[in-house]
Amino acid sequence: MKTRKLAIYAAAVLALGARYAQAESQLLDEITVRGEKEAPSQESLSIREVRESPARDMGEALKQVDGISYVHKGAIANDVVLRGFQKDNINVLVDGVRLHGACPSRMDPPAFHYDFAEIEQIKVVKGPYDLSNPGGLGGVIDARTRKPGPGPGGDVNLGYGAWNSVNGSATASYGADAYDGLLGYAYKYSDVPKSGDGRRLTEIYPAGSPNRYRSGSVDSRAYEIHTGWGKFAVNPTENSRSELSYSHQDADHVLYPYLKMDADYDRTNLVNWSYRVGKISPLLQELKLQAYWDTVDHLMDDRFRFSSQSSPRPYSMQTDASTRVYGAKLTTVLAAAPGTLRGGIDYYNRNWDAVNRRAGYFAYRDLAMIPDATIENLGLFGEYELPLGERLVLKGGARGDLTRAEAGKTNTQVASGTSRDFADLSANLQLSYAPFAGLDIFTGIARGTRPPDQQELFLDVPVPGAPSATAIYWHGNKDLDSTVNRQADLGARYAAHSFYVKGSLFYSDLRDYIDFQKLAGRFEKSYRNVHATMWGAELGSQVSLDYDLFLRASLSFVEARNETDHRPLSEIPPLRGTVSLRYDNGTCFFEVLENLAREQDRVDPGVNETPTPGWATTDLKGGVSYQRLTLIVGIENLFDRQYASHLSYARDPFQSGVKVPENGRNIYASLGYTF
Repeated sequence: MKTRKLAIYAAAVLALGARYAQAESQLLDEITVRGEKEAPSQESLSIREVRESPARDMGEALKQVDGISYVHKGAIANDVVLRGFQKDNINVLVDGVRLHGACPSRMDPPAFHYDFAEIEQIKVVKGPYDLSNPGGLGGVIDARTRKPGPGPGGDVNLGYGAWNSVNGSATASYGADAYDGLLGYAYKYSDVPKSGDGRRLTEIYPAGSPNRYRSGSVDSRAYEIHTGWGKFAVNPTENSRSELSYSHQDADHVLYPYLKMDADYDRTNLVNWSYRVGKISPLLQELKLQAYWDTVDHLMDDRFRFSSQSSPRPYSMQTDASTRVYGAKLTTVLAAAPGTLRGGIDYYNRNWDAVNRRAGYFAYRDLAMIPDATIENLGLFGEYELPLGERLVLKGGARGDLTRAEAGKTNTQVASGTSRDFADLSANLQLSYAPFAGLDIFTGIARGTRPPDQQELFLDVPVPGAPSATAIYWHGNKDLDSTVNRQADLGARYAAHSFYVKGSLFYSDLRDYIDFQKLAGRFEKSYRNVHATMWGAELGSQVSLDYDLFLRASLSFVEARNETDHRPLSEIPPLRGTVSLRYDNGTCFFEVLENLAREQDRVDPGVNETPTPGWATTDLKGGVSYQRLTLIVGIENLFDRQYASHLSYARDPFQSGVKVPENGRNIYASLGYTF
């Protein structure tokens, strides 16, 4: 699909914005929220949008947001990509809690470790404009969990789709003036999906490939996940609240055709406590204290692949990984006339340990792949918002971070106790101007930073024996520096009662960007700092027409370049767009959605990246609400198109050799009851 066709779609949407209607619908409320209550540098995704989709996890659901793509590994556990930034270049939080996966190959990205039945809304900050959390030089994705309403309440939801996909959840809550509580449980299950050519995702490997699935595993389940959570809060006074929450996730037998191994299990525990008091004095408007702790235990191996067939154990390679994070944050809001000063101090500690065992490495000798490495971070931040008149607002602030990374075990890359220290400074200046009602113009400049993580510093995957095309020595680089993103943004937003449009441009100059590299003339592969640039744009709109019709469209584009080597930067999504028309009278709805992506031919051959053809798919969905019941039925990929997104296969060093196609035609239905 060519760029010109996508631009025509977007232009058609804007031309139709001249006609407004007064249809009373939840979509009108969402137009108001996006137009009046969101900051110009923010986007959001509501739980209504998630529940209407067949998304299996938050990574897949977030693709509806302008500028967001995902890495497709299989049936579930999709990793979020924001404006071309991914992995530790963006922060993925839950109620402000830092949550990390344990797998070095990101089988279990942060968004995988909670269920969207827990979530009320997801806030997305594009660019390094969040000073309240360390890192996140490309942006922040913060999922906000549900809060109990007054009195007794709850809901039950059950979804079923192609490939025996089951998605069920139930919540119950009670809210009083002095206290409230909520309990929830979710269950997910699916067989292996099929792509548009009728093949299962486990059948994509060619005959003779050691990575192909064994005959007994080709038609096995793709995943089975149980998640439970609870939240209890007390309100000691009218202006104070203390809240404690806990969630546990148990995922079993999760298949990843994208990689060379699959997950035996993932076990996640998360505890979060906060205390907030407001209106303390005319000067001190709010004080909040937060403390959290979470763990992830992850076991993966190749027992379902042919590579394990001749091994003395059930597997030929296995990695037993775990990560633990705990932290605390104190924040304040001061009425520092004529503006508002927000500031605070935070600390977090992340430990990461991954033990690798392989038949070819001294007969399953334990290898400290990630050597029990710990990162500690102490940060101090402040941000001042100053009204310069009724229509002009200036906001600026800074953040300083002291970070230490230390390895607790010995491998061939580090000696026990090896450590690195980093001192980083982040800052931004933002200006918002509203020349008349409904129009907001935003511009900002920012400096965002993030230090290298334990994998990039201390990883060790040696291969004994003579070098060969398949014997890859993959290791970290202890001399890496922190990445610095110098970014500029310009955007505008216009919102009326029934019309919303938003456009933005950004440019990032990335100094010491952490990129993968193949060492010249050798079979070793590692990480290095390079100079890179990124620039891109997003356009999104939503229009309420006559006869309860709603038209929505979006475009997003990113181009990135490795300036050090004068070639494209790897793993950058292509130009993408969507156009949808929806009938919604508040009781029933019907929607047709077209998804489009251009060919991505700007690729990096240094990591064996190849072009990906463009594609277009059509989705249909409809629903009806009656009293407390809601029924939704849909078809995803209506014409059973065979295609793959660009971020659908692992590049070096652990490339699997194939692209994982997207799912074929998926007919699904969900039934919800609210009480």
